[in-house]
Amino acid sequence: MSVAKGLEGVVATESSICSIIDDKLTYAGYTIDDLTENASFEEVVYLLWNGELPNAEQLKAIRTQLANEMDIPEAIIDHLRSYDISKVHPMGALRTAISLLGLYDEEADVMEEEANLRKAIRLQAKVATIVTAFARIRQGKDPVAPRKDLSYAENFLYMLNDREGEAIEIEAIDKALVLHADHELNASTFTARVCVGTLSDVYSGITAAIGALKGPLHGGANEQVMAMLMEIGEVDNAIPYVKEKLANKERIMGMGHRVYRTGDPRAKHLQKMSEQLTKLHGEEKWYDMSVLIENYIKEEKGLPANVDFYSASVYHSLGIDHDLFTPIFAVSRMSGWLAHILEQYANNRLIRPRAEYTGSNLRDFVPMDQRG
Repeated sequence: MSVAKGLEGVVATESSICSIIDDKLTYAGYTIDDLTENASFEEVVYLLWNGELPNAEQLKAIRTQLANEMDIPEAIIDHLRSYDISKVHPMGALRTAISLLGLYDEEADVMEEEANLRKAIRLQAKVATIVTAFARIRQGKDPVAPRKDLSYAENFLYMLNDREGEAIEIEAIDKALVLHADHELNASTFTARVCVGTLSDVYSGITAAIGALKGPLHGGANEQVMAMLMEIGEVDNAIPYVKEKLANKERIMGMGHRVYRTGDPRAKHLQKMSEQLTKLHGEEKWYDMSVLIENYIKEEKGLPANVDFYSASVYHSLGIDHDLFTPIFAVSRMSGWLAHILEQYANNRLIRPRAEYTGSNLRDFVPMDQRG
C-alpha cells in the first residue's frame, strides 16, 4: 500500500455538492463568485441540500421553515448559563449544546429521508440561536429571541446585538455565510461523513464535525489571524513582525491552502468587505496591515491569503468577540455538513480506510516472570 499522509490527493467519495477544480470553487455547479454576489444564504442552503436554486415559492418556504425553528429549548439556555464562562471556549460550548439538542428532538433517531430533512432545518436554524445566546449569556445579558420577519443573517445580528443590523453589516454576514457554507471534503465535513457512515444519527455527525472544526488548523485559523493582527498593533510593525516569524520558521496563519495553488477564490470577497468595514469604523489599519502581510508572504513564499485571513478583520469590525469567529464559521458550514450527511445517507458505505503498519515484527508473548 502507498501512504498519502493526511489523505492528500486521495479521492474518497463521489459528491454532487461542491467542487474545487483548477482553483475554482463551485456549489452544485455555480461559482462562488456568482453566488456571493447574487444569492442569499437561504438560497445557498436550499441549493446545497437540493442541487438546484429555489424558485420564489421554495425560497419563501425555506425562509419560513428556518425562522419557525430558530427557538431553542429552555433547557439548552439553562445549560449555557451553567458554564464557568472563564474556562469555556465558545466552540466547546457549541459542540456540547448541539449534542444536548439531540436529546430534545423526538426524531433524533428516526432515519427516514423526510425526518432527516426536518432535522436539517432544525439544526441550521438553531445553531445561530445557540451561538448568539452563549455570546450574550457570558456578557451577563439575556438571550434575544429570534424574529420571524427577519432573514437568517438579519436574525443572527439581531440575536447577537439586540438591534437590527445596518445594511452593510447584514451584507457582510450574509456574504460570509455564503462563502463558508461548503468546501468539499474538508476535515470537518469528512469527519461528519465518517460518523454518519456508521448510520449514526445527524446530531452525532454534526457534533463530530464541530469537534474537527474547533482545531486551529481548520476553523480556528481566523481567530489566530486576529490575534496576530492585535499583536502587531500598528501598520509599521507588520513587515518586521512577519520577517521575524519567518526567520524563526513560525507559521503565518491565514496564508495558503492545501487545495489551492493560485489562491483561495473566497478571499477577495472578504477582502473587499474588510476594506469597507474597517474604513466605516475608522480602523483601516487592520485592513492595511493585512494587505501588507499578504503581499509580503505572496512574494516571499508564493502563498496568497485564504478565506480565514480577511474574515478576521471583517468580524472584528462588526464588533464580534474574536473567539466567536469559529462558531460563526460553524453556523455557515452547518449547511454544508448537513448536505454531505444527507448525501452520505442516500448512498451509504461504511468509511473504513487502512493504515500501513510500522510497529514491531511478529513476536511471541513473554510471560511476566521472563520480562526484563
